[in-house]
Amino acid sequence: MTASTTPASRARVTVRQQLPLLAALVVLWMLLWGSTTPLTILTGVVVALVVTRAFYLPAVELSGRFNPFWFAVFVGRVLVEMAVASFQVALLAIGPRSRHRSALIKVDLTTCSDFILTGTALAVSLVPGSVVVEVDRASTVLYVHTLSVRTEAEVEKARHHVLGLERDLLRAWGSRAEWEAVRS
Repeated sequence: MTASTTPASRARVTVRQQLPLLAALVVLWMLLWGSTTPLTILTGVVVALVVTRAFYLPAVELSGRFNPFWFAVFVGRVLVEMAVASFQVALLAIGPRSRHRSALIKVDLTTCSDFILTGTALAVSLVPGSVVVEVDRASTVLYVHTLSVRTEAEVEKARHHVLGLERDLLRAWGSRAEWEAVRS
């Protein structure tokens, strides 16, 4: 452990700040055991508290803004893209055996939020034909591997696709300042 990551140098994270994480861990515990008995819930709470105290995780700053309608639109978009891309990748696999070109694309995101960065990376990776191969958290850059890219215009189309996913996620869950920055 370096001097900058010692327990004394870490900012104290209160239980209140970790409530969403604790609740998710308790739900996961109940799903793993397939039970919702009081004993399962109690042991889930104990395990969640031990895990969050024993293993340091930096606090995730949420914007405090959530729009359920735009989040449903975002989820719907990702689901439709998953279905369409599944067929496109299948056609590439069974199509003529010409050499398919792919590209590794650097995408500079607008957000400074780890939460939005992670959500965008997950959405990109869920859609077949693209996968995030590296994340530069400090400068909020995603490196995305994309299939069937032959021209510079297709590279820009793939870059704009990732930025569109970020924009939709910011509309649903981002801070007002970040949403205003990408709104135009």
